[in-house]
Amino acid sequence: MPTNRLSECPAVVPFAKKKRKGYSEDPPDEEVSDDFTGELEEDEEVEEEEDFDAEEGDIMDDDEEFEDDYDFEDDFESDDEQDLYAGDGGAGGGISLAGTWWDKEALALAEQVSASFDDDLKIYAFMTAANLTIRVRIEKMSTRYGSPTIDDIEAYTIAYRAKLDDAESTRKIPKNISLEVSSPGVERVIRIREELERFKERAMYVRYTTSDEAATPQEGDGVLRLISYDMDLRECTWGIADVKINRQQSGKGRPLSKKQREWRLETPFESLKLVRLYSEC
Repeated sequence: MPTNRLSECPAVVPFAKKKRKGYSEDPPDEEVSDDFTGELEEDEEVEEEEDFDAEEGDIMDDDEEFEDDYDFEDDFESDDEQDLYAGDGGAGGGISLAGTWWDKEALALAEQVSASFDDDLKIYAFMTAANLTIRVRIEKMSTRYGSPTIDDIEAYTIAYRAKLDDAESTRKIPKNISLEVSSPGVERVIRIREELERFKERAMYVRYTTSDEAATPQEGDGVLRLISYDMDLRECTWGIADVKINRQQSGKGRPLSKKQREWRLETPFESLKLVRLYSEC
């Protein structure tokens, strides 16, 4: 993902810790997990657990056994996605302001720059941090999937930097603000309702919950394809995407199994916890 830095900033940014695992802190209603630290400190336990999973049949070499016992929800781990959510101001898109005295002015200037490109370069995500950092992700609306070129990112950066410099000179914002401009990323988060139609032909990583009246809600995830959706009923139907990670479940070099091809997930929009593009690159 190309990034244009025009000035240096401190290494610690409250909203951005890692590239994939946490572009921002967990939403207020989620607790920060210590599982990752525990795994680093207890490598031997992890190895034992992996051996146990293999014995229990999570990784199967026998295709017939796979056909009989296949459970799609068990095939994926969602640990790497727990910190990512739609509207986080980073990879999840949306606006995330640090609550400083200058961040609303910075956002207004960013929107003015977007308008100067006839709204072809729109703000996908905008984030400010208390350490005088602004991070902007822009998308190009005239392209099918919204991917800007390096020239687009450079042009937006130059225009935005000029407005920030003017605002600094009039003390509307503090001096020495660090600016980073980039694209939404190849695995951008999909905004339900607004973008399902736009990306319906792409494979997507989906994390969702399933429940019935007699059971506790369960969470599942996988790489899926969108089959259909109904905006009035606010629900959608998914199938298993024809990608390598799914085909491997049928055996090396084999296509999706019949059970995989026929598998369906019907879920309301509110049960979708995370939907993002999936890339095999």
